Amino acid sequence: MSPVHLRAEPGDYAESVLLPGDPRRARYIAENFFEGARLVNEERGMLGYTGTYKGRPVSVQTTGMGCPSASIVAEELLQLGARNLLRVGTCGGYHPQMQLGDLVVATAATPLDGTVSKLTRGLPYAPAASFEIVHAAHHAAQEAGRKVFTGPIVSSDLFYDPMEDPKQTWGKLGVLAVEMEAAAIFTLAAMHGARAGCLLTVSDTFTGHETERISDAALKEAVEGMVELALDTLVALD
Repeated sequence: MSPVHLRAEPGDYAESVLLPGDPRRARYIAENFFEGARLVNEERGMLGYTGTYKGRPVSVQTTGMGCPSASIVAEELLQLGARNLLRVGTCGGYHPQMQLGDLVVATAATPLDGTVSKLTRGLPYAPAASFEIVHAAHHAAQEAGRKVFTGPIVSSDLFYDPMEDPKQTWGKLGVLAVEMEAAAIFTLAAMHGARAGCLLTVSDTFTGHETERISDAALKEAVEGMVELALDTLVALD
């Protein structure tokens, strides 16, 4: 029986899967980075594709926005045989030296959400990226001459967060950035004995109550570099 939301069969997805939130980004990745890309899921517009990159099987699957949606997709991918889940997305940067378009390699994701608590039955838990993926991403960035920020992030339920000056609050704790899906993906991968990671492009920076947003052209260029690095990271895994 196929999963409910990913209408695919075991073997339709590769063991290594990129996880963007946006279905248009999933389609773009498949069409511009994969060889022999084929559509393996389009249920509810959650596009998924499988192809090859540098001769290695790889998939890309939309997660949607937020930990609840990402947890459904991650759970069903793991049921279908995925073993390496690598989120590729955008984030709001909290580090004072960050600029728009910078790249973040997440080592852990504070679960500022309700999904992880449900998964752990309320037990305190620190969702962490797999060391192998962080290590591979770090070396892939070095080889590409890419500057990266490596460290913890926070996964929030809220895009429009009413918290007073979250950059100041989280920045004092060494948190690099905020996004909305990684904590659930890290948790589910750990529960299934799989590996997970997260690469992020800084799309927004904050100064006091003001937010600066990256331009569409700059975002496209930065995301393309991130996706190439993410694919090289997956290829480097055993």
